[in-house]
Amino acid sequence: MAAADPPLEVHLDLMSQPCRAVLILLSCTRTPHRVRSVALRRGEHRTTDFSKLNPMQKVPVMVDSGFVLTESDAILKYLVTKYNLPEHWYPRQPERRARWDEYTAWHHTNTRPHAAKVFILEVLLPAQTGSQVDEGRLVRALSQLADTLDKLESMFLRRQPFLCGDDITVADLLAVCELMQPMVGGRDVLKDRPQLQRWRGRVQSAVGDSFDQAHAVLYAARERRRARL
Repeated sequence: MAAADPPLEVHLDLMSQPCRAVLILLSCTRTPHRVRSVALRRGEHRTTDFSKLNPMQKVPVMVDSGFVLTESDAILKYLVTKYNLPEHWYPRQPERRARWDEYTAWHHTNTRPHAAKVFILEVLLPAQTGSQVDEGRLVRALSQLADTLDKLESMFLRRQPFLCGDDITVADLLAVCELMQPMVGGRDVLKDRPQLQRWRGRVQSAVGDSFDQAHAVLYAARERRRARL
């Protein structure tokens, strides 16, 4: 008899940074799930069916036995709690959990927009419009990102191996997926930052093959871009 489909579905586009964070958590914890691909580049997030699922027309979206949830932070916290994943992913102890909340509150106005802007200016806009990279805007975006990376080093990784303490949390997944995004344009934003490189290495070691599997689409996009240049 064939195994029943898992009750948990995630609607993802793996070119999306938060989608990769969700997939890495599910994969490395071996949580049974099914991936439903949503190709943003084809406008599949604007279809009638998907809009019924998420009127905001964004990914990721989780459906667990009919329960629909949007927003990556909420999805990640739900998964850890509902599926009783190891506590280090989203700690129960109040001070440790507060450190997670502290980073993720900061993440959405710093790591996420600043890394994404470099990718948008260097890769996405030129691909969509056929225009040259706006070097002035890119320089400013890189400066903003550099300030964010400085803060990651001086505040969050000052005396600990991961962003929120001695163990990996979903905050590390959210952050590392953002900082990988500019790699599509051939830019490793951690190239000259050994402290952050070591952190990225620890994250990769902690999640194993799940890291490269989730980023395979990103690597392929980088190679296609290199071939065209």
